[in-house]
Amino acid sequence: MSLVQDVLSCRCNNHFTGEVYSCGGFMGVKMSGYIKSKYFRQSILAFTGIPLLVWIMGNLPDRTLLKDIISGMAILAFWQMIGQFFLARTNRVAVEDLTMSNVVKYHKIIGYIFVIGLLVHPFLLVVPRFFESGVSPVDAFVTIITSFTSQGVVLGIIAWCLMLTLGITSWARNILPMRYATWRIFHGILAMMFISTAAWHVIDLGRHSTLTMSTFITVLTAVGVLLLLKSYTSKFFKKGATR
Repeated sequence: MSLVQDVLSCRCNNHFTGEVYSCGGFMGVKMSGYIKSKYFRQSILAFTGIPLLVWIMGNLPDRTLLKDIISGMAILAFWQMIGQFFLARTNRVAVEDLTMSNVVKYHKIIGYIFVIGLLVHPFLLVVPRFFESGVSPVDAFVTIITSFTSQGVVLGIIAWCLMLTLGITSWARNILPMRYATWRIFHGILAMMFISTAAWHVIDLGRHSTLTMSTFITVLTAVGVLLLLKSYTSKFFKKGATR
């Protein structure tokens, strides 16, 4: 059975023994504990409800339903990536109802899902061109990715490349020539570079980036990055204190 089939059938492949076992959940993890946690309810409000409300209340010009769906998917995926930073060990609200091992597992599941969603985002942008006259989808896509005079486009390309690297290095962590502690720092730095660049891209180029949305993005991105930095620095100072 392939790895994809294992995941879809709620079976989990042990990378060390090669055994496949039934798990009763997604990617070997039961999500019920996460869904019942206080953090899940708060994250739904902060990273789904409020962004969608701000977007809907933005009084933006009407567009086709397809374009609105694509925009909504991008907004949700981007905000869930910001939410990943709030699963840091230093965020007591996130970890008080969950063990750290489960926090890591939920982090992986959410991350993989929304990284894939954002990786296809540039391609989804030109899908409406299939139903419109004028520039073809291929020409529109080429124009987008070669518009280096646009700061927003350049930031988007950089963010996309960082996100691709983030996804690949997470998936291939066990075969990378580095210790877990080294990889974790590398992963955190890469994640901070990605979310900072992606936030800048969204604010600069995003059609839905009103003043309210931009402020909300800036504040929560900064808080998320600070939480991650705090988790790293607190470990460093603890090691220094024990010497």
